Amino acid sequence: MSENETGPGRLLEALDARRNALVGFAVGVVVTAAIFVFFVVLPGATTRSPVYYAALAFVLAMALGGLATVLLLAYRAYRLSRELS
Repeated sequence: MSENETGPGRLLEALDARRNALVGFAVGVVVTAAIFVFFVVLPGATTRSPVYYAALAFVLAMALGGLATVLLLAYRAYRLSRELS
């Protein structure tokens, strides 16, 4: 993109949204895997179907990934605003 271009594409590029999304969702998956192992695999005595736990793990990974991405984007936006002032 050119330096003078404006709009959503330029904003996403300035915030480095692709990298932050990758990092955010990687964090979500890693934290979810740790929680899954600690609360489901290690205790061993699960009374419900593993499908329920897999679905719950997916939802948790997506939620944590989204939250981590939003926090990373907010931090990047804060840093960029401080550079401009």
